[in-house]
Amino acid sequence: MPYWLATARVEQATDWLTRFDPRYWTVNFPRPMMAAATNPAPDVLRVDAVFYRRDDLAGIIWESVDHHDHPLLGYDTARDYRACRLRFRWRSSGVRALDQVDGPTLTIEGRDAAGQVRAWYVRLWNYAKGAPEDAEVTLDFAALDAGYALPADRDSVWTGDVDRMFVSLVAPGYDRSAAPLDAPAEGWVELSGITVDGAGAVLAIGDVVVPAHDLRVASGYDDHYHLTPARLLRNALQLGYRGAIDHYVGMSHYFRLEAAGAGAETRWLVSRRGGTLNAPCVAWHADLARRAAQLGYELIWSLSYELLDRHCWDDWKQRAADGTPALTGWDPPSTLLSPTHAAAMDYLQAVARALVAIGVGAGLAPRFQVGEPWWWLTADARPCLYDASARAALQPVAIPSLRGALDAAQLATLDRAAAALARSTAALAAAVRGDWPECVTYLLIYLPTLLDPAVPGARRLNLPNDWAAPAFDWLQLEDYDWVTAGATGASERGAALVGATLGYPAERQEYLAGFVLRADDRGEWAPILAAAAAARRRGVAARYLWALPQVLRDGLVYWQGEDEMDAFDDVLFPLALGREAEVAPGFSTAVTTSAGGHETRTVAWAEARTRYDVGPGVRSEADIALLLAFYRARQGPARGFRLRDPFDWQARDVTLGHGDGATRRFALVTRYGDATRRITRPVAGTLRVAVAGAATVAFTLEPLGVIVLDDAPAAGAAVTASFDFDVPVRFAEDRLSVVRATYLAGSAHSVPLVELREA
Repeated sequence: MPYWLATARVEQATDWLTRFDPRYWTVNFPRPMMAAATNPAPDVLRVDAVFYRRDDLAGIIWESVDHHDHPLLGYDTARDYRACRLRFRWRSSGVRALDQVDGPTLTIEGRDAAGQVRAWYVRLWNYAKGAPEDAEVTLDFAALDAGYALPADRDSVWTGDVDRMFVSLVAPGYDRSAAPLDAPAEGWVELSGITVDGAGAVLAIGDVVVPAHDLRVASGYDDHYHLTPARLLRNALQLGYRGAIDHYVGMSHYFRLEAAGAGAETRWLVSRRGGTLNAPCVAWHADLARRAAQLGYELIWSLSYELLDRHCWDDWKQRAADGTPALTGWDPPSTLLSPTHAAAMDYLQAVARALVAIGVGAGLAPRFQVGEPWWWLTADARPCLYDASARAALQPVAIPSLRGALDAAQLATLDRAAAALARSTAALAAAVRGDWPECVTYLLIYLPTLLDPAVPGARRLNLPNDWAAPAFDWLQLEDYDWVTAGATGASERGAALVGATLGYPAERQEYLAGFVLRADDRGEWAPILAAAAAARRRGVAARYLWALPQVLRDGLVYWQGEDEMDAFDDVLFPLALGREAEVAPGFSTAVTTSAGGHETRTVAWAEARTRYDVGPGVRSEADIALLLAFYRARQGPARGFRLRDPFDWQARDVTLGHGDGATRRFALVTRYGDATRRITRPVAGTLRVAVAGAATVAFTLEPLGVIVLDDAPAAGAAVTASFDFDVPVRFAEDRLSVVRATYLAGSAHSVPLVELREA
C-alpha cells in the first residue's frame, strides 16, 4: 500500500493563516480539573472548564511552533510578534474576573533581547476597556508591559523571540492550596471577534489535500482533548479519510468527579451529580459532532470498561483472588470495571446514552461500539473474577492461572463469567437502543489476548458464545501486537476463527489497523498498512487506522493507487496457447570498450527480465477468439496476469534462508547457480515447506510469495521449499494483430509479453 512518512513541508501546497486563529489554540491543566477549547464561530474561541481544587489553573495556549498538526498541514514557526496587534472581546463566567487578583493573565515565555530565557506576566485588565467579565482587549506586541499595576510595576516585554503564550484561568475560590473547592466549579471564557493586524498578522500553513481513499480513521479523546475539533477534522479531511470515524471517548477525561474523604485523604471519584459527562467534554463532543456532520462524516461512539484507576470507586474494580485490582500498564494505570457490578454497569450505560445523544442532536445517525470488553488477566494469567459483586454472582472457584489445564469446576467458573460478560454488553447495547432503536451497534475485540496460545483459558473466558450474530450489527477486530511482531499468519487465522465462531462473515466485519505507541517506532506503519491491505483482501467492509493522533505525530500520508494487487489479474494465460511460447531472458548490461580493446561491463539488473512471444501457439479461429478475449479483458498492457513458462516452472528443495531465532518471514526464490530469482506467483496447493529438513505446515503464505512461519527457526536451521510457479507478465504492446489464414485457421505473427518485477 503506497504511503509516506513526512517529516516537514518542503514544496507542498500552502495557504495563509491569520495568527491567533481560534482553531489553533490549545488548553492545558493539572488533573483532576478539565477544560476544552471549541470554536462556536469562525472568529470565536470558547473554553469550558470545571475546577475541583483551590489550586486548579487552566491555560489557553498559543504556541509559536506547531507541535500538533500533520507536518504537511501545520503552520510555519514564527517567534517574532512585534509586528502584530491582537484584538478580541472577552466574556467570562465562573472564573476570576479580569480586574481581580489572580485574574486572567497573559504569560509570555521566550527570550529577551539579550537572548536570556525568561517569562513576562501581562495582566489583561491593564489592556481592557469595559466590564470585568465583558471587555474589549487590545494587545500591541510592539508596546506591551508586564506588571500588575501600571505604570508602577512596569516591565517592558520583548516579543521578538517567543516560544509560547497562555492566558491563565482560575476558579473564584482559587487560593493556591490543594484543598478541594466547596463544590466543583464550572466556568467558561469566550474570545470573540478575534482580529489581528500588522505585518506579522499572517502565517503560512500547509494546505496539502490527499485524494479521498479507502481507509477510515479512528480517534481518541484522551490523546487530543486539548485540541479543537475543527483542527482535528481539518487534518483528517485533508489527509483523505472519509466515511465513519471510530471515536474512542477514552478512560480519563469524560467523567464528572465528586470528593470522597477530607483533607490529605481526599479522593476524586466518578460521579453523576449534576449530569453524566463533565461540561468541557460535552462542549467538545458537541462541537466535534456538529462539524463531523457538516463534513459528511459519521461518528461511531466507542466506550470501553476501562477507567482511570485513581478516579474509580473501589467496589467497581475487577479484582484478582488476592484482592489486588485489575491494573493496566499505562502510567498512571487504568482499571477495569466489573461486568457484574450493577452500579458500574449503570454508569457505563448512562455514559453511552449521553454520548450517542450528542451525536443524534447534531444530526448524526446513532452508532455505538462496545470497545474491548473483557475480564482482566494479570501478567501471570490470573483472572480478575473475585471482586465482591463477581463472587456473589459467579461463585467462582480458585483459578491460580489460565495457562495450564483446568478442571471441570474451573471451566464452569469461566463459563459463568463469560455469560456474565455477555449479559453486561447486551445490556449496554440495549440501553442505547432503548433511546434509539435504530442504533447500529459494534463489538470490538482484541485478538492477541483472546487467542493467546499460551493462555488457552482466555478464549473461553473472554469470547462468550452469546456474542454470536446477531447480538451486534458489526464485529470489529484489532490485533496490533501480532501485526507489529510480523505474525501475519496469526492475524489471518484469528480473524477467520472468531468470525466463524461468532457467525460474522467478512462482509459484516471491520478491522482496526494500528497502532504505533512511540514515535521511535514509526517504521511499524509498514506492517500496519500491510495488515489493512490483507483485511481488504479477505473482504471486510471497512478498515480504520488507529489512530489519528499517531498519524499526525508520525507524518503518515496514505494514498490509494492502482498498486500491484489492483493492477494484476490473478488468472493464468490460456495454457494451450502458452505451451509453445518463445522464451528470451534478458539483462541490461552496459559494455564500454577502451582504446586498447579491453571491456568494462556494468550490469544494471541483478536478475534477468524475461520476454515471451506466445504467437506461435495461435493456430485456429478458436485460438484467436480466446486470445482476443483475454487481451481485451486485460486492457492490453494495463493489467498483469500469470504465464506458465514451458521451460521453467518448478522449484524443488530450494533453500530460502537460515534461521536466526527471530526471523519468521522468508521470500520464495529459485536459484541458478549463484543467481537468485524472486518468485511472487507460486501455484496454489503446490507449496511444501521444511525447517531443518522436517516438513511443516505451520506457516502462512502472504501475497507476492512470502511465507511466514508460526515460530522463528532456530539459529542455523535451513528453511527450504518446493513449489510450482507462474511468471507475472503483461502484454508488451497496445495493439494486437491477428489474421485469418484459411477456413477455421488463424495466426498471430507475434504476441509479445514482458515479465513484471513485483518484488
